Amino acid sequence: MKKITLNTLTLGISLALASTVFASDFTDMDPVTLRLAHVVNEQDGFHIAAVKFQDLVAERTEGVVSIELYPNASLGDERTLLEGMQIGTVDMGVITNGPVANFVEEMAVFELPFLFPSPQAAYAVLDGPIGQELLDKLSEVNLKGLAYAERGFRNLTNSERPVNTPEDLDGLRIRVMENPVYVDTFRALGANAIPMAWTEALTAMQQGTIDGQENPVNVVHSFKLNETQNYMTLSRHTYAPAIFVMGMPAWNKLPEAAQEVLQQAAQEAAEHERQVNAEMESKQLAELRAAGMQINDDPNMEAFQSAVEPVYEQYGKQFGDYLPRIQEALK
Repeated sequence: MKKITLNTLTLGISLALASTVFASDFTDMDPVTLRLAHVVNEQDGFHIAAVKFQDLVAERTEGVVSIELYPNASLGDERTLLEGMQIGTVDMGVITNGPVANFVEEMAVFELPFLFPSPQAAYAVLDGPIGQELLDKLSEVNLKGLAYAERGFRNLTNSERPVNTPEDLDGLRIRVMENPVYVDTFRALGANAIPMAWTEALTAMQQGTIDGQENPVNVVHSFKLNETQNYMTLSRHTYAPAIFVMGMPAWNKLPEAAQEVLQQAAQEAAEHERQVNAEMESKQLAELRAAGMQINDDPNMEAFQSAVEPVYEQYGKQFGDYLPRIQEALK
């Protein structure tokens, strides 16, 4: 306990000293406004992370660097945002890992089904050397990875029937992110996997052109998916990170002191969002149940895990040594 207390005290002192040093570095810097976009609403964890980031950056730069927030896909879907960052029309965002993996394929290793047994296991890998290596690879596509926030453990919802085993998914039209690992995972489970942007998925659920989707509890709750989805299965089939990501054009315009502030603020905002998500999940599930959603919190996990083994056979090698390194780190 003394060691933990000392470490915590040391971290606090370090951050306080860093803030003082950083503040002095901004005296002669021209004010900068950065536009941070995401595709979800103001009740979502992404926005919680973005607001925390906004506050930390303003505080530590004494307002010289300000962050403007653009939620609700007001600047485009996630792929559009990433492409905008590459060319400098968008500065930064909080982006789900799946679309980011379309730019750096190895990022998709984190989303292999049933890879992480717990949030804590995921955080250890993401915040460690493996996660940092992959963030650094984003520079190869003109992006700057700052930190891992989270989408969280993803769960299945649908409008048709309870799902307890993969057989129950047979023929269901399930929206997945535009990412091949997700598509092939749900095909292996027997669903008709339909990749589409989130903004399109909301309309498709309302119109009944898809039967279901998969997302963490906080997304189901914040978007009131119980209004179109009668059933949820707590499959926790994939842990999905989200990334504080910036375009290199915007990053390279900043002095080193500002870059350091953004990096540290992104990490702290990410950790803040993780904590809020954990605290809110049980309450959100209770509210969804009260609203009439049928929630299966004990599906046949062995059957689901067995069904997705072909996904590991198909994708394992394309991630180089990342998969065995993650598996070794998790032991």
